[in-house]
Amino acid sequence: MKFKKNIYFLTGCLLFSLGAVAQNNETKKDSIDIELGTLDFSTKQFNIEVLKSSQTLAGLHSVSEPQFDYTPSEWLSKRNKAGYYHLGDINFKIKSKGDKNWTAFSSAKSRKNVKVLKPQNANQLAVSDLSVVIPNSPLQVTRYWEKHGENIVLRFELKNTSKKRVEIGALGIPIVLDNNFYMKHLDQAHEENVFFDPYIGMDAGYIQAVRLKGSGDVLVIMPYGKTPFEGWNPLLDDPTPRGITFEGIHEWMPLTKAYAENEWKNATPWNTPHSATLKPGEMQSYGIEFTLAKSVRNIEQTLIENERPVAVGIPGYVLPQDVNGSLFLNYSKKIRSYNVEPKGALTLQKEENTKHGWYKYAVKGIKWGRARLSITYEDGLTQTINYKVIKPETQVIADNGHFLTTKQWYENKNDKFGRSPSVITYDYEKQEQVTEDQRAWICGLSDEGGAGAWLNAIMKELVEPNKAEISKLEDFVQNTIWGGIQYNSGMEKYGVRKSMFYYQPDSMPKGTYSKDVNYKTWAAWDKKHAMSVERSYNYPHVAAAYWVMYRLARNYEGLVTKQNWDWYLMNAYHTSMAMIELAPYYAQFGQMEGSVFIDILKDLRAEGLWEEARTLEGVMRMRAMHWASLSYPFGSEMPWDSTGQEEVYSWSAYFGFFNMTETTMKAILAYMPTIPHWAYNGCARRYWDFLYGGKAGKTSRIERMIHHYGSAVNAIPVLYEYKMHPEDLYLLRVGYGGLLGSISNITQDGFAPCAFHSFPQDLKNDGISGDYGSGYFGYAVNTSTYLTKDNEFGWLSFGGNISENNNEITVELTTASKSRVYISPLHLWLTLDAGKFKSVTYNKETQKVSVKLEAANEYTPKAYLRIKEFKMPVWGENEKEEKKFEAQLENINMNNRGQYEIPLKETPLSISIN
Repeated sequence: MKFKKNIYFLTGCLLFSLGAVAQNNETKKDSIDIELGTLDFSTKQFNIEVLKSSQTLAGLHSVSEPQFDYTPSEWLSKRNKAGYYHLGDINFKIKSKGDKNWTAFSSAKSRKNVKVLKPQNANQLAVSDLSVVIPNSPLQVTRYWEKHGENIVLRFELKNTSKKRVEIGALGIPIVLDNNFYMKHLDQAHEENVFFDPYIGMDAGYIQAVRLKGSGDVLVIMPYGKTPFEGWNPLLDDPTPRGITFEGIHEWMPLTKAYAENEWKNATPWNTPHSATLKPGEMQSYGIEFTLAKSVRNIEQTLIENERPVAVGIPGYVLPQDVNGSLFLNYSKKIRSYNVEPKGALTLQKEENTKHGWYKYAVKGIKWGRARLSITYEDGLTQTINYKVIKPETQVIADNGHFLTTKQWYENKNDKFGRSPSVITYDYEKQEQVTEDQRAWICGLSDEGGAGAWLNAIMKELVEPNKAEISKLEDFVQNTIWGGIQYNSGMEKYGVRKSMFYYQPDSMPKGTYSKDVNYKTWAAWDKKHAMSVERSYNYPHVAAAYWVMYRLARNYEGLVTKQNWDWYLMNAYHTSMAMIELAPYYAQFGQMEGSVFIDILKDLRAEGLWEEARTLEGVMRMRAMHWASLSYPFGSEMPWDSTGQEEVYSWSAYFGFFNMTETTMKAILAYMPTIPHWAYNGCARRYWDFLYGGKAGKTSRIERMIHHYGSAVNAIPVLYEYKMHPEDLYLLRVGYGGLLGSISNITQDGFAPCAFHSFPQDLKNDGISGDYGSGYFGYAVNTSTYLTKDNEFGWLSFGGNISENNNEITVELTTASKSRVYISPLHLWLTLDAGKFKSVTYNKETQKVSVKLEAANEYTPKAYLRIKEFKMPVWGENEKEEKKFEAQLENINMNNRGQYEIPLKETPLSISIN
């Protein structure tokens, strides 16, 4: 959800400034004495600076780019007092024998000069005793900065100096990297800052830190010794203001039992919590190791070279129950055993290893919900992979459509704001519709947080049309969008309101507003603000609604009855133009769902509406030219955003601005990783929309959002890029992770939350539907089946089950729409505007393709097939080549809209494509 949230940006600036003033007024007695300088060390990969006073890190640089610092050294003079975390700190909670409660200790609580110890060998760079900053602890902590080959190691030795056994219930190593781009221009931020993502995978876990621009060396942090990545804990006590330019600091936790018993007791953690017990005089070592990968695509190879386990899941780690998944594992040691929790949630079957020795398993999702696979290797190392098992996609989508058009269907003829009929925001925790909220848009059917529910419902019909649901949604479009959410007359005709709901108690009947809702906030818009049409981000939702209704009316028979197809298409066009004319300021930025404008443009052309097509293309070219003139055009109402990239990429590709598509793709891959964990795999970074699209209350906070709408909208350009470069399996894995991630949080009864909470005290869905619909848009327009061959893993399918018979590779589709298939050896893209594929067969010897279409039904007497061959563009030219695959379909003709019209039969129909 977006609004003029810069108020939060400015608040963050003020807070940081006040913090700096407060610090300057502090005496230096408990601050890091920066003036003492640093100890500087080098390996073949790194240059590092360790502060002499605290022996925490002041700089971490790659030798290849020494000017770039992975740490927030620029903030050092503002973050040098007690309480601020630095790389090199340690947190722990302990309990001596006989104690009932855990006692917490942290090296960040004091900034007195630590006791420097003499290194004992050439690999020890800097050694210190932390007793002065961790007083009264029965554990003596010694910190080591060390070399390990070309890598750098941060290691702690914890020794029990008491006469009692000490249980360590929690241990955390703060990961303090430069992800704070407060007060920076986008060009600065992309050059100077990083995003980092965790693989919370026990002994196989790691962190990857990627520069915002997506190029340059990638910092990879791995376990050193026995230091499993058991938990990923936000350090909310660090005084640095968190906000839209700073996600915050987390700690790598090898031990989490104390938290699981207390702060996290209401959540199910990613990994089984552990503690460690030290006898009197006993010592235990924990550490992390820093290395570099050449690029995001090189992370897994770098891990292999550093003798770490690597996992690759196909099609990912969100597993529909009817999909035959595969898991490939690479480690130098044999697998001793594996375990699945809950028991029976997954089944694994060992298959033949790959040619270079990757272990291969067939994986099947059995029980709905989260599932953890734990793999133990013969050296005792444990790797965990978190899966999410969901219903077959067809059922997930059907359940979602039913929930939206029943429990979320709002009818109230007496509604004072004209919101009836509609699909309205829903509170799943209360099991009730949200008709009032302190944020006007949430219950006002506009903005992402209010439009999300009805946009989800309408986009669902593009995937799996249902006559009864469409009939309701037609009423919504005709009676609530047209003339309600969207003006249908006057100077602002086609303008889209910011909200149907508003707070104006002086002009509304008594009892309109509940006393239980706090309306004393900036977000409780009055009528004037709610009726404004200046916010461009509201327009794609409405344009998408008209476009879907056009597609349903044009390609099916009898599904849409209240208006002709041309009315819907023209309204989609006028809404697109109104965004430029009535909301020009924010229209300069990329819009989430903005790729729908390309679909509208293509359909205008297909229908012969040349004047409208030329006009729309002209205004969109001006926007794309503006983006092409910028280094990083990825702002919005926010200083930085991760949702405009979809439209920036799409129009840049359309107009042939390939330098910008390359820049955009690199930026997306910087914040959208592939990681062996369903929550983070393909999860595009969003961390402020629980404030604006989530449930109000304790979970309304800055927090990494799991599969918020950014995952699916960013999957649109990633999967398009893959179709241009089918040899790049990394793109397919990232894009498909975001695609399936977008439906991974839908509940068993069909409720779709705005996102899943990543904080370990929750690890659950958000309470309301919020802005989920934008993500469902990404799923609806992008859900597809892919057939490809990898040099190591062989023939693979994403979105289908694959079988091989001599020279023929057949894919049975498992997606809900069953309407799109990409065959990578041919760069062949097959799409159906109506009808469904049942299976697709590729003959690898003859290069021929045959498809089987599902039988006709009442609304689908014909299938409408489009055939396209993706050709690799010549970078730097003004146009990219996209030729139709030369198809020879016997007795099947192409209509004037570029579709092959295929009369369907009462039984599945097979056709060949040559």
